[in-house]
Amino acid sequence: MKAFFFWGRMIFLLFLGAVSIVSANESDGSTQNSKSGAQIIQVSDLKSLRSALSKAKPGDRILITQGIYNGGFGLGNTLGTKERPIVIAGNDPEFPPVFQGRGEAVKMSRIGYVKIKNIRIEKRSGNGINIDDGGDHGQPSHHIILENVQISEIGKKGNVDAIKMSGVDHFVVKNCRMQGWGGSGIDFVGCHNGVVQGCTFEGVPGYRTKNAIQIKGGSNRVLVENNAFINCGERTISIGGSTGKPYFRPQNANYEAENIIVAGNKFIGGEAHIAWVSSRNSHVHHNIFYLPEKYVGRILQETKDSQFILCRKGFFEANMVVTDERIKTFFNIGPNTLPETFSFSGNAWYRFQSDKKPDLPTMEIDGIYDVYPDLLDFGTAEMRIGSKSDKLKDVGPGAYTPWDNGADFENINLSEVKWIERSQSSGRFPMQTVIIGGILGSAFLIVMIRRVRKKK
Repeated sequence: MKAFFFWGRMIFLLFLGAVSIVSANESDGSTQNSKSGAQIIQVSDLKSLRSALSKAKPGDRILITQGIYNGGFGLGNTLGTKERPIVIAGNDPEFPPVFQGRGEAVKMSRIGYVKIKNIRIEKRSGNGINIDDGGDHGQPSHHIILENVQISEIGKKGNVDAIKMSGVDHFVVKNCRMQGWGGSGIDFVGCHNGVVQGCTFEGVPGYRTKNAIQIKGGSNRVLVENNAFINCGERTISIGGSTGKPYFRPQNANYEAENIIVAGNKFIGGEAHIAWVSSRNSHVHHNIFYLPEKYVGRILQETKDSQFILCRKGFFEANMVVTDERIKTFFNIGPNTLPETFSFSGNAWYRFQSDKKPDLPTMEIDGIYDVYPDLLDFGTAEMRIGSKSDKLKDVGPGAYTPWDNGADFENINLSEVKWIERSQSSGRFPMQTVIIGGILGSAFLIVMIRRVRKKK
């Protein structure tokens, strides 16, 4: 009998101990992995969220309950690891937490191996998400993933970005949606080895919407693929820009952007779909450009500083370009640029109710003209080429093979854009050649007329 009471009492005490441990964990919304020390922390208010972030360790998962949060949060000087990243996520992807209010919603500096997922940011006066290197250009933030993040109504008139990254390497922005912003949908300053994929950018009336994506300040090896851009302002994608010297990463860069790839995307509306600005070695291929309002593209130089190369070497290949009577000039060429170094190959051009061929900066190789693309779901993010013509089988997003980096937080190893020298064996004459030829021809005609008159 005594043994019975002894073991009964021991079982009761163990039960009480287990209850007390569970209660302690539930009181701060966390559970802990005893081996790694990593926690799964449930938060439902800003105070708890900020507290969890201030103590975040490798492997922690901070899960945010749905609701409206009037304020923002930050993270600084904090690193996860490849095997144990820090994850900040909405608890339910169908009903993400919403962050509203003044200023920036998310500010992070000097971080690594961090994922932000399943949150919504709206109605902010400052940037939606701002990630940087804290001003230490030799120590970039790195291995950042933004996934299923929705950002809308950001900085109506000012230079305010939905996402801003400065000094960030090895990043992925995927399956996000941006609607309505003042500056850029994403502004990359001195960022390297990153991918933007599967996102939707949509301009909203009343918002300045300078561009959807701007890649500048010494940025290198960035891939923009399989996104949709709808009415995204002055320059939908700006490869390069105008950056103050102190903000370049690296400081000795002589270009705004290099080795930038734009592939498999859909561009709809907006003034100009693509701009090259003080950049070199970029590849724009297998996209659909649908009804730009003013130009298909622009080649520009926005600095006169002799440190920087003149804008050069853009490769435009296998794109489907659909225009109407609003396009008078297909590619706008600014002063102090090298348009003769640009290359055009295998693009398909269709113009509604017109057989006007594009005037390009250089001769195109194997251009395709006046084949009706039969676009399905035109003007939407689901737009695609419906034509069964063999001439179009190798153009547009349907002919593009997306990049695959494998598991999360792998290094992003994008290759350099290998330049292909243009062949002059086929295609249309370069625009400059036509203009110069026209001038010389006119001069020759005038001289001959004068000679004839003198003989008379």
